[in-house]
Amino acid sequence: MNNLRPFHLAVPVKELDQTRSFYRDIMGLEEGRSSDCWVDFNLYGHQFVIHMVENKRDAETNPVDGKAVPVPHFGVVLSRSDWDDLAEKLKDAGIEFIIEPYVRFEDEVGEQATMFFMDPSGNALEFKSFKDDAQIFAK
Repeated sequence: MNNLRPFHLAVPVKELDQTRSFYRDIMGLEEGRSSDCWVDFNLYGHQFVIHMVENKRDAETNPVDGKAVPVPHFGVVLSRSDWDDLAEKLKDAGIEFIIEPYVRFEDEVGEQATMFFMDPSGNALEFKSFKDDAQIFAK
């Protein structure tokens, strides 16, 4: 990969305070700038912003590996130890998983640990960890 630069992602939320608390207090993200209608967070070195909106749509699903994967969704590819730590943190907080943490495509190209869950505003998140990062874009 080239020199990876931080991405910027802004997502709509139905309720600012509860969603802010989820990312800050449960996921442990560092909060940055904010206003009455948006909040910046450091999402593993990336700029992630929640924006208050009135008409947020819920995710739909698409089948992947026999599971109903919510679309749209977003997340970060983590190291396995960071992925394990996040999974434990979420379990300890009683977060309900859409797809429980498991290993997908085991013994195949692109083998990865993955988990899906929702924030309080219904944004679907996927965090994953590849067995071999060189296979992130492998066919």
